[in-house]
Amino acid sequence: MNQYIKTKQADFIKAIDFFKKDITSLRTGRANPAMLDGLYVDAYGVKTALAALASISVPEARSIVITPWDKTIIKDIEKAITAADLGLSPANEGDKIRLVVPQLTEENRKELVKKLSEKMETARVALRQIRDQIKEAIEAAYKNKAVSEDDKFRFFKELDEETARQNDELKKIKEKKEEEIMTI
Repeated sequence: MNQYIKTKQADFIKAIDFFKKDITSLRTGRANPAMLDGLYVDAYGVKTALAALASISVPEARSIVITPWDKTIIKDIEKAITAADLGLSPANEGDKIRLVVPQLTEENRKELVKKLSEKMETARVALRQIRDQIKEAIEAAYKNKAVSEDDKFRFFKELDEETARQNDELKKIKEKKEEEIMTI
């Protein structure tokens, strides 16, 4: 691997990690605490992450239980869940909130796969931008006579191979998530 790719390797990893984290919010037929990661609650006059206000557990495959550490904010949590439009309806049980993850319909599954494809395309754009930055660096080095023409084309070939490998990684992650979504 050439030095131009090595300098941007961390960016490739960040782009793939971001994609992995981004798709955890897409719900499958199973309950997953990550579904609530981006949820903020208006508590004590400040927007606070739900994870900082309550413990989140998954006692069964299709339900999530949220137990706030301060019982006085249970209504605020309930309101935040409803406003987030996650497709989950909160059931207030006095000291905790239970969320039942409904079974996905075929239409819902197809819509989620469509969102997954959009998120993947965003990640692929990020990879292309990194590739373009590396290409520009190689071109600049060639213009400054830091690399020969043969090296330039060899570096481009290595870059194309690395980009293809990263895109294959994205595709594998997407296919795995798509299988989770489509599994009944």
